[in-house]
Amino acid sequence: MSDQNPPIDDGDHTVADPPPAQDQIPVGDNTPRILGGRYEVGELIGRGGMAEVHLGHDNRLGRTVAIKVLRTDLARDNAFLTRFRREAHSAAGLNHHAIVSVYDSGEDIFIESGGARVQIPYIVMEYVDGRTLREVLNEEGHLSPDEAARITMGILSALEYSHEKGIVHRDIKPGNVMLTRGGSVKVMDFGIARAIADSGATMTGAQAVVGTARYLSPEQAQGESVDARSDLYSAGCVLYELLTGRTPFVGEPVSLVYQHITDKPQPPSVYEHSVPAAMDAVTLHSLEKGRDARYQSAEDFRADLQNARAGRPISAAAQHTLREAGVTRPVTERPDSVDRRDHTKDLQTAPPRKRRMWLWAIAALAALVAIVGVGLLINQQSRDKTAVVPPLSGMTQAAAETALTAKGFQVSVRNEADNAAKGTVIDQDPPSGTEANVGSVVTITVSAGPGNKVIPANLAGMSYADATAALSAAGFQNVKQGDQQVDDTQWAQGLVATTSPAAGTTIPATQTVYLNLSSGQVTVPQNLVNMTASEASAALLKAHLFMNLKLTPVGSQSQVGLVRKVQDAGEKVSVNSSIDVYVGTYTPPNTTITVSPTSPPTTPTSPPTSSSEPTSPTPTTTTTSEPPTTTTTPAQP
Repeated sequence: MSDQNPPIDDGDHTVADPPPAQDQIPVGDNTPRILGGRYEVGELIGRGGMAEVHLGHDNRLGRTVAIKVLRTDLARDNAFLTRFRREAHSAAGLNHHAIVSVYDSGEDIFIESGGARVQIPYIVMEYVDGRTLREVLNEEGHLSPDEAARITMGILSALEYSHEKGIVHRDIKPGNVMLTRGGSVKVMDFGIARAIADSGATMTGAQAVVGTARYLSPEQAQGESVDARSDLYSAGCVLYELLTGRTPFVGEPVSLVYQHITDKPQPPSVYEHSVPAAMDAVTLHSLEKGRDARYQSAEDFRADLQNARAGRPISAAAQHTLREAGVTRPVTERPDSVDRRDHTKDLQTAPPRKRRMWLWAIAALAALVAIVGVGLLINQQSRDKTAVVPPLSGMTQAAAETALTAKGFQVSVRNEADNAAKGTVIDQDPPSGTEANVGSVVTITVSAGPGNKVIPANLAGMSYADATAALSAAGFQNVKQGDQQVDDTQWAQGLVATTSPAAGTTIPATQTVYLNLSSGQVTVPQNLVNMTASEASAALLKAHLFMNLKLTPVGSQSQVGLVRKVQDAGEKVSVNSSIDVYVGTYTPPNTTITVSPTSPPTTPTSPPTSSSEPTSPTPTTTTTSEPPTTTTTPAQP
């Protein structure tokens, strides 16, 4: 969804989007435009590269809504139609407090100035009374580490839910995140995924990248297929900007693409000294170049942020990333909140009683500093002690925890579906043989067993590669392409139309899931003959086809305006094709009037008889029937 408030031109436009157009929603006179018989279109409140957002009113339920409408100049582009329909389909299945809700969707017929009919899809969604994160950053520069972490945790909560549903956002950026007046986080715009072409295709240039350049993951920048971890990289870019007021990399779009692929970002504290080391560690770990090296789930990312906010230990992997970046500050420190203003003058001018109180306060503070200093020294000495992380793979969870505790490590446990026996350690971080500080955290991944898994919803409309990745992320190990393609009116050729078993079905994780791809074709209706032109047009639109009206002569007025012939009736054609429909037109028979001239009248010599010629010209009328034509030829005199 595009920003619900008028966006500021900040370079957050999607690389694959066309330039914004002028107002596209025609309202004509003062009559309000009504969509779907119930949604009244109001003022323009936002505009993006693909669509416009209007304030709207649901006349049936009496509530304020936001109505997103595809730009009319893009309505004939199948790629953007597919993308827009996918957004409606994907977002409609997401019901989460941190995701903007989609209430309804549909398509409206817009008649252009030249008389052409254009099918315009629209989405009716929750109206959010607030500001985009982009507007907040433009006004405030950057946020406190605590507020930055809180907002990012809200984004990650939304991503955790969408990833569980098999949906990857692919365009997380400040312009796609809203803050309500109460401070709640709302993520929007789930339409960028697979917008232009199969996302598994190789990128041929920077303009082939789908996403916003400043927040692209390295795999997106290289045109590779993406998964949930790509969203986590983009969320890391947003966190970086919230902390520092700038993105990890800056420059022109093409330069940004290559920086995401090759350059390492500076720790946020380089640009904003109030950022604690723990927040440096979490941010840098989310921005690892290799997707296997960064956070593997939104849940893990969010847990580390929560620990960093609370001053608790963060994951060993994040600590390792910080050490690799050359940062040596303790990662459990909290943001410095001590007021560093000079109170010397106040102390010198204070009365004796107050001066004594100040002296006692200073003495107490000095004692506290000494105690803390000793504690830090002892803590540092204990941190200087290291131990080798033992091999844990194949152990039971209890045995692994015992082994780690014996060496002085803290233990963090993750559960993950796997073919290994339930309760068995299948992975560890750091790996065995690593020398780590005593007291640091070692994360073990424990098998939850194969178990049963739910086939994710909203696989329809994905490319085969993306759907396979989504199923893999959901725990399914065997995914195959269906033997035959499916005729589908919604999805372009090569995109997933259905799954077997169906989405939402609970099956063993080891069972094969078949992805049935769309043929991108539909059958032209055969029952259009004798319909009116408007009825035929509606039937074709329902089949995702367009009518190309042609006139054909008919011999009876009763057939005027009715369909006489339909091109390719009963045949398969590509979705959104134009079909020639021949409608009857009638021209009445021609009438020819012939006038025969006679000689001037004379004085009769005898009374006229019945056989005599008339004395004045008599018109003779001859009626001829001709085949109906589109022009009328006047009779010759």
